[in-house]
Amino acid sequence: MVLRSCCKFGPVLVWFRLGYVVLLWLCVTHLRCARAETKTVVQKDAEFDVTYNDTVTSDNQTIYAFNHTVSRNKTEGVRVTVNILSEGAESSPILFVVRQKQAVLSFQVPLILRGLYQRKYPYAHVGRTLCQPPTRSLTETQYFFVDVSTLSSLGTHYQLRISRVDSFTLHTDKKFSFTASPSQPQYFKYVFPDGVDTVIVKVNSEMTFPCSVMSIQDIQCPVYDLDNNVAFIGMYQTMTKTAAITVQRKDFPSNSFYVVVVVKTEDEACGGPLRFYPLRPDELIDAGNRSKILDVVVSPAISSDVYVMGMLFCLGIFLSFYLLTFLVACVENKRMHRRREGLLNPADMSPAETASLLGKPGVTPVSPYEYGSFVDNASTLSSEAITDSIASDANYGYMGQETLKRRPFLTAIHHVAIRIERSLESVAGRSRQESLSSIEEDDYDTLADIDSDKNIVRTKKYLCVSDLARKDKRVLSKKYQIYFWNIATIGVFYALPVIQLVITYQTVVNVTGNQDICYYNFLCAHPLGNLSAFNNILSNLGYVMLGLLFLLIVLQRDIIHSRALDRNDLNALECGIPKHFGLFYAMGTALMMEGLLSACYHVCPNYTNFQFDTSFMYMIAGLCVLKLYQKRHPDINASAYTAYACLAAVIFFSVLGVVFGKGNMVFWIVFSVLHILATMLLSTQLYYMGRWRLDSGILRRIVYVIYTDCIRQCSGPMYIDRMVLLVMGNIVNWSLAAYGLLKTPNDFASYLLAIAICNLLLYFAFYIIMKLRSGERIQCMAMVCILFTAVVWGFALFFFFQGLSTWQKTPAESREHNRDCIVLSFFDDHDIWHFLSSIAMFGSFLVLLTMDDDLDNVQRDKIFVF
Repeated sequence: MVLRSCCKFGPVLVWFRLGYVVLLWLCVTHLRCARAETKTVVQKDAEFDVTYNDTVTSDNQTIYAFNHTVSRNKTEGVRVTVNILSEGAESSPILFVVRQKQAVLSFQVPLILRGLYQRKYPYAHVGRTLCQPPTRSLTETQYFFVDVSTLSSLGTHYQLRISRVDSFTLHTDKKFSFTASPSQPQYFKYVFPDGVDTVIVKVNSEMTFPCSVMSIQDIQCPVYDLDNNVAFIGMYQTMTKTAAITVQRKDFPSNSFYVVVVVKTEDEACGGPLRFYPLRPDELIDAGNRSKILDVVVSPAISSDVYVMGMLFCLGIFLSFYLLTFLVACVENKRMHRRREGLLNPADMSPAETASLLGKPGVTPVSPYEYGSFVDNASTLSSEAITDSIASDANYGYMGQETLKRRPFLTAIHHVAIRIERSLESVAGRSRQESLSSIEEDDYDTLADIDSDKNIVRTKKYLCVSDLARKDKRVLSKKYQIYFWNIATIGVFYALPVIQLVITYQTVVNVTGNQDICYYNFLCAHPLGNLSAFNNILSNLGYVMLGLLFLLIVLQRDIIHSRALDRNDLNALECGIPKHFGLFYAMGTALMMEGLLSACYHVCPNYTNFQFDTSFMYMIAGLCVLKLYQKRHPDINASAYTAYACLAAVIFFSVLGVVFGKGNMVFWIVFSVLHILATMLLSTQLYYMGRWRLDSGILRRIVYVIYTDCIRQCSGPMYIDRMVLLVMGNIVNWSLAAYGLLKTPNDFASYLLAIAICNLLLYFAFYIIMKLRSGERIQCMAMVCILFTAVVWGFALFFFFQGLSTWQKTPAESREHNRDCIVLSFFDDHDIWHFLSSIAMFGSFLVLLTMDDDLDNVQRDKIFVF
């Protein structure tokens, strides 16, 4: 029985013994392999400022142990410097790991940094500053270890040196110079002193390239000090020669921060050339010497008192214009009151006062006897007959006003007849105004019944304002009021998304810390709340305040004119340039909108939102040209819908030019052709006063005119004055089109604005010359406005061309143009441009408002069109 059991379990025991032997063999083999693969770990006590030359392989690992005493009142930096001495180390880099109490820093040598398109740049010489953990004790001994290892079986020689950075802490207003490279970044610590809440950190270099980055980071580990991670936290900006960041204490709970300076592996971000593309994707490129010498200085920023002084200074300047306007209005009101009293009591007036009253210098007043005799018989006279008697002796030309000067007695009689006729027609005039209360231009046109007469009247060789002021005044007034309501509506719908967008821009800048998004003058950018450059926004207040002041001045004139019309004042009805204030209201609104949108642009100025700053500049230039033309062409001026449609086309091309115009020759060819065609069409419209048609027969009529006027008989232009203006305008516009086609300027928006301003100045100069040539004069107030505005424009343009920043270049190149503040340590050159340009625009509007005041007592059939 026992024998039979043993035979039964015999095979199992055999297999068990065989398995035991195999397991024992595997264990022995494993122990032998493990013994063969064991590395030799060597730990050394190391010292500062000693260079250690050693070799590392996959069989050994070296650990360097350091200790140093840190103090709570004194911060010392510790820097690790490594240099690889062996050739071909790129295939088997060495790993360095620095173990500290609260931080670990690791890096390989050679250090491989990547550029654009995955270019690889190896650096065999690496230097890193260790993060300094805070200490609560007065003094404390801290230990850290440097582990050196590699997986290469070949020995790699290296040098290791640990040294103290004595100038690790920056001091206020003390410049410190240092050297940095892509593999040897530098950073320093700054602690806010008592009483200082805001500082400006400035980093400068005499070298434009290599491109570098300055970063402001909180006191925490790790510190991001390499090209591929410096943008992870904090605020940063690229730089060539200069960089500046304003830092506020409230953003750093520890009341201190790190100033990190990193040199980039490539210069493309700073506008430099881009290296050739490697033939093989994994090919390593020698970066060459990219060391850069820089210096850093931290200075206190302005205090809250300077903010208050800046705001009071800004308000004071523009409120003074309100005060000056009030004083002028008081003086003018007193003078007008005296003139009214003199009109009621002419016997008490001196000859000079009577001459001033009649608007004719040197006119002798009517004697009391003559005045009384005329009043007794004036009811039998017609003012139209008297007017015709005066005008009958005047030739149709520039001598009409001279005849009035030679007939002072008839002029005096004419003015008395006006007053009598006004009282007789007051009831009829009132009823007629009530009947026109709901008239629209499309429903009623006083020229509809004499449409054929338009071609006769408007094509006369010598036109007077009365020929182009025949439509009903209330109809035209409503027509021109549309300019104001349209631009107000446009402003609301344009400004709301703009405000939303720039708030988003500012939020992105604050969250990401990327200060390359916005093109500030960083040397004079004073933050307030979430705004990075409050001074650039505040300086736009002048546009808003002076635009509002201009609206009040226009409103006053509008009320005075409306009261005169209600009295059936014949001077208001039949004398002077027709008063239509709708375009003036639009101009004042456009100036206010320019201030608002310019402030929005300066929240975060860059090329994508530059049109916010220029759109209403185009509107202002266009409205000024339209107002100049409307003065003597009230019946045929463009409607608001046509004008704003044309301005919308201009803004559309401005956007296309900013987005696609840079270096795009196709765009410039198309734009230049359209510019020339528009100039020719507008010239034809102005020359023929709108009495021409653009249809299929236009070419036949052009050929016929050339044949009859140039070939069959050589005759000069019928309207010489208009031809002179249009020829000069075409020369200017063709020249600007040729310049754009040849030079293709990067700043297309400013180029388009230059076209508008050149045309406005040309037309204004022509208007002034023709006004003086026609025997008209410019009154004292208008002359003062012209001279004052010209001087202010000159100074404004001087500050504009200082060019403190430009989005046509990279952010780093733009910062090379940054300058310090020049007024109250708060406003820079561009802020002064805002001040002066707003004053100059306000003065320009006053010129347009007052330049024809000398014609208020002149019959419209004596005012010539040009």
